[in-house]
Amino acid sequence: MKRFYKTVTVEHGAILLDGRAMRTPAGATLVIPAPALAEAVAEEWRAQGETIDLGTLPLTSLANAAVDRAAPDPAAFAAPIAAYAETDLLCYRADAPAELKAAQSAAWEPLLDWARSRYDVHFAVTSGVLHIAQPSATIARLREALIARGPFALAPMAPLVTISGSLIVSLMLAERAIGARDAFDATHLDELWQAEKWGEDEWGLQAREARRAEFMAAARFLDFLDR
Repeated sequence: MKRFYKTVTVEHGAILLDGRAMRTPAGATLVIPAPALAEAVAEEWRAQGETIDLGTLPLTSLANAAVDRAAPDPAAFAAPIAAYAETDLLCYRADAPAELKAAQSAAWEPLLDWARSRYDVHFAVTSGVLHIAQPSATIARLREALIARGPFALAPMAPLVTISGSLIVSLMLAERAIGARDAFDATHLDELWQAEKWGEDEWGLQAREARRAEFMAAARFLDFLDR
């Protein structure tokens, strides 16, 4: 659509376009509790040209999700994200080659160690893709850690977890135990290893960079909440 406003301001967490409060897709007034995040969302709208490009509004999209989807029923919103505790990427290792197995162990064991210490849990780790059951206490504690987050802290966890395949790494990122770039690279280790060894596929590179951009936007959203 064409840009229909001239000015963008923030007032008590509400984003105002020409003085009128912005509304979410569900019709609620978009009020953002963190001043830095509210300003970042406003800046997305200030940066629009003659037409509005929805692809350049990732923070706005996450804020809308927090209000429309996470806030009304946090447990229901968190349920499909929490399910990743049962199949976390870090618990599934390659059968071969030995070089990749060693790279996974070196990169992923410290991340599992963090979760073991942070949540007092244990993990079952396997080689291959066949499902391995995790201890029920582990699943419960990781789920609790996720659901305990407020709506605005919960909303970005959806893209972080689905893109990374790891609830553990996403919780680490949310708790500032790992940086966003390291988190993305750790959860794309197999792909990056293959690219380094055999060469980069252009389509694969484009797809990965699109995922990286979405992942980094969600990480920025979290970062703005704490400023």
